Amino acid sequence: MSSNTITVLLVDDEDEFTSTLGERLEIRGYTAVTASDGEAGIQCIINRDIDIAVLDLMMPGMNGLETLKQIKNIKPTLPVILLTGHGSTKEGMEGMRLGALDYLMKPLDINELIKRITQAVQHK
Repeated sequence: MSSNTITVLLVDDEDEFTSTLGERLEIRGYTAVTASDGEAGIQCIINRDIDIAVLDLMMPGMNGLETLKQIKNIKPTLPVILLTGHGSTKEGMEGMRLGALDYLMKPLDINELIKRITQAVQHK
């Protein structure tokens, strides 16, 4: 599977972060879809063909763990990578228990994220 067929959903309330990350992914041949909260992310999963979701844990309203639970109810096989900028490994581990594939800390290393996305989609 070549990277240009991979659609990555980025869900984060920091719009500047998602738009920058989306641009960096698209430069590398991915399709990036962004959502600024959990509810919008869920709608993207319902309405679009998403290959992998990258979710921020700390969002107002529906947090990353709640969003993850709903994603797994809608599309149980969708790989999800969690992001945390607050050093909260506890939530990251809880996310893994709830079905997340992996979690990464912010600030994000784009090459590490791409490696994890590629691995996740190949094993789907």
